[in-house]
Amino acid sequence: MSLEVAVAAAMFVGVIAYTVLGGADFGSGFFDLTAGDSRRGAELRTLVDHSIGPVWEANHVWLIYVLVIWWTGFPESFAAAMSTLVLPLLLALLGIVLRGASFAFRKYSATLGQARLFGVTFAVSSILTPFFLGTVAGAIASGRVPLDGAGDRWSSWLNPTSLFGGVIAVGTCAFLAGVFLTADAERSHRQRLTEDLRTRTIVVGLATGAVVFAALVPVLRDAPVLGEGLTGRAAPLVVLSAIAGGATLLLLVRRRFRAARWPAVVAVASVVSGWGVAQYPWLLVDEVTIVDAAGASSTLWGLLVAVGLAVVVVVPPLAYLLRLTQSEAWTRR
Repeated sequence: MSLEVAVAAAMFVGVIAYTVLGGADFGSGFFDLTAGDSRRGAELRTLVDHSIGPVWEANHVWLIYVLVIWWTGFPESFAAAMSTLVLPLLLALLGIVLRGASFAFRKYSATLGQARLFGVTFAVSSILTPFFLGTVAGAIASGRVPLDGAGDRWSSWLNPTSLFGGVIAVGTCAFLAGVFLTADAERSHRQRLTEDLRTRTIVVGLATGAVVFAALVPVLRDAPVLGEGLTGRAAPLVVLSAIAGGATLLLLVRRRFRAARWPAVVAVASVVSGWGVAQYPWLLVDEVTIVDAAGASSTLWGLLVAVGLAVVVVVPPLAYLLRLTQSEAWTRR
């Protein structure tokens, strides 16, 4: 493996981590939005607050990690993407800011009206943010981001591949969140809420799976490089995603909620990995490869050293935090 590919792989690990960990947080907004009125949805919204409260800020570390590596390791392609895709990126950033602020303000609202306003802002932002990030991925994968940064500000992300990417991002986030929330509800012995979340998560999973496989048809036409990769070298990952998704649904049907979390993570990680493998060796499809887009070797080596330090210093505390929030003691607090 070349130095350039090693750095790109380290960056893509961050993409997968943000999709899985941050995605589960974003997906909670779907269940918050569809929980019902203030009285009927109170129990679910309390569970959402309790489940994501300790980790929602920590998970954004992965987004910063990805952007820093991309910016310093592959600067020209980073500048091109930021220029062409400035609109969806700004909308995603706005969603992240509004989501975080409203999530915090909802807890300290002085009136029910304020709580409702902040709650709707939190939920809608949680849905729109992954959608716009998904359109960015679709724009890059479909070859609509030229290296000179002069791509069309609208058609670059308003196209079949990008729109399907946005919908799939929202669906996978909601599916992940549903699996984890169902397990949390069971641990806290909320039987009615557990059954409600179980049913809704199964529906979301089936709908998302249908969209993922339905998207293969337009993607083959709109993004031939990506389509060829998905039906070629990335096909095993597509199959793995289908198997893991099916296993998750089966475990939900059989009410084995804690065990369902692991295949759900595998299913989502496989979808994202399939995109990366299918796009390889392009960084910006049809524009520049990973090797050609890389910066100076000294910079790349510095990034690998920083990644190694992060694995030692940052990953263990994050892992402990996640383990703590998934424990029985925390759930019953």
